[in-house]
Amino acid sequence: MQPRNMSMSGVVDLAAVKAAQEAKAKAEQARAEAARQGGGAAGAAVSPSSLVIDVDEAGFEREVLQRSTEVPVVIDFWAEWCEPCKQLSPLLERLAQEYNGRFLLAKIDVDANQMLMQQFGVQGIPAVFAVVAGQALPLFQGAAPEAQIRQTLDQLIQVGEERFGLTGLVVDADAQGQQAPAPAEVPAGPYDALLEAAVQALDAGDLAGAVRAYENVLSDDPANTEAKLGLAQAELLQRVQGLDPQQVRKDAADRPADVAAQIAAADLDLVGGHVEDSFGRLIDTVRRTAGDDRDAARVRLLELFEVVGSDDPRVMAARTALARVLF
Repeated sequence: MQPRNMSMSGVVDLAAVKAAQEAKAKAEQARAEAARQGGGAAGAAVSPSSLVIDVDEAGFEREVLQRSTEVPVVIDFWAEWCEPCKQLSPLLERLAQEYNGRFLLAKIDVDANQMLMQQFGVQGIPAVFAVVAGQALPLFQGAAPEAQIRQTLDQLIQVGEERFGLTGLVVDADAQGQQAPAPAEVPAGPYDALLEAAVQALDAGDLAGAVRAYENVLSDDPANTEAKLGLAQAELLQRVQGLDPQQVRKDAADRPADVAAQIAAADLDLVGGHVEDSFGRLIDTVRRTAGDDRDAARVRLLELFEVVGSDDPRVMAARTALARVLF
């Protein structure tokens, strides 16, 4: 058994828009199928006690991967001998009840589930991860303050709702496993066709067509998260198309004061998955420059934040570093 769609290596997936579209579609299909069969997915009333579950290797796919198509699943890696776990785990359990179905808490005993610990790359416990629509991401390690945990959970839930349409579980205090009536199918959103056209254009290598499709969505709905992410990535691909990577990197090394050379190298860094290098290069450029040059580096950095996603911890860290440079 291997958890699927896990990408925690720090590499930016330039097909992330397509992956998000596919994961969202799979999540919707899974919810619809479960509703037709009267299964335990969306629309099923659950008891408060079922918001916290113990998971092992045998049940991981069913209890975590499949459930993540209807609700974000937060994973708490713990052990009986771990003292910090004794503070963090009860807090997560309390928050799972308080959030009332907006996320599901899965507890994994690392002593009994070494394979899962290795697959997630857990280096120490307590460690907290999440799985959203089959895609895994690290949240934090150690006994974090409650306010920080709440902020992280809020961001996770927002991503689940905006990118994958995960609305959570229906919680019934009197429910004991009985099924609620299946909800009526939700009609397709007004921009689904345009977003699908953009994905198809990306698949065909038509970057200009993808940019136009995303811009068409944003002209009517400027806050559309999926279109903003897609546009940023399509524009990045356009910029690096046809560049000679060796020459770009040589120019950046030979001319550290050349802002255009540093910006081009930062684009290539991001495409190659070197997120921190890309951000660090532009932050250093902002630090060393002034006027229009400084503004050009700052604007490109903000554009690259859009490519990675505002909820990514590397973006949050880079924003803090940028603020220190600017102010």
